[in-house]
Amino acid sequence: MKYIVCEKPGEFQLKEKEAPTRQAGEALLQINSVGICGTDLHAYGGNQAFFTYPRILGHELASEVIEIDENERGIKAGDKVVVMPYVSCGECIACRNGKTNCCTNIKVLGVHADGGMQEQITVPANILLPANNLSNNEMAIVEPLAIGAHAIRRADIKKGETVAVVGCGPIGIGIMKLAQIAGAKVVAIDMNEQRLAYAKEQIGVDYIVKAGEQAVEAISEITNGDLCTAVFDASGNKFALEACPDYMSHGGRFILVGLSKGELTYTHPKIHAKEMTLMCSRNATTEDFEHVISVLNQFPTESFITHQVHFTEMIEHFDSWLKPETGVIKATVSFN
Repeated sequence: MKYIVCEKPGEFQLKEKEAPTRQAGEALLQINSVGICGTDLHAYGGNQAFFTYPRILGHELASEVIEIDENERGIKAGDKVVVMPYVSCGECIACRNGKTNCCTNIKVLGVHADGGMQEQITVPANILLPANNLSNNEMAIVEPLAIGAHAIRRADIKKGETVAVVGCGPIGIGIMKLAQIAGAKVVAIDMNEQRLAYAKEQIGVDYIVKAGEQAVEAISEITNGDLCTAVFDASGNKFALEACPDYMSHGGRFILVGLSKGELTYTHPKIHAKEMTLMCSRNATTEDFEHVISVLNQFPTESFITHQVHFTEMIEHFDSWLKPETGVIKATVSFN
């Protein structure tokens, strides 16, 4: 079977190997589609944390079961399934407390272990969710939306809140829509005017604000001086991350969803005066995946996926997905 491996930063190779053999407790899957996310882009660019090479990328997977044992979810051969790509140990302090998303021994497909950029893959059967009612495109975006759902749940967003989401990439857009579904008013913040327009026109956010020196003033005007009770960073950009507390109300929450590799600096009196709650949000749990699947009909999947190519053409197109000027929001790779 064919697979694509990232041998080192900036280099993909299309190769062939024997198809995998399923072990007890595993499922053998046919990959139908793979979503390309920021993790893949950063890994290719050589700036992804927790990463080693060579690696088969891909953790946003639309797949179909070829072989599986009897299981508690009733999944059988021929079923379409969503893959939760976080393999947790089930024994550490995080797992014992139901936080499998930040297991101390976590292995994420496509990051710590080889992912789905291959025609077939074996995975633990317990990380599969039935998805016979979803299209391949819908299945391929459940995982990034689940990251947003987890962040919304971490922040305990309530109906009527005004929240800011910094970064109109795929994760940020997911947070925006899920915050709306939770009943919040949403302020989208980004430097890219094309993506701000998408957030307004396709996601239907209440307000858009261009990042920069006038952003705080604009948000203050929108909120009658209150600012936002929750601010989500989905950019991972150092300057954006350090600006986020300025958008937050007194008594508010700052939720770090995007990942930055470097150090961040905050003026303590400024964040202390606001009694800021700082929280990180990592990955997602079964509950978050199930929530996304239940509300996916409210998400504009077809406009969200802006670029789609066949598996054999991915390498020649990948560089273009690093460039905002191509208009890419979400790219997917099809195996059909």
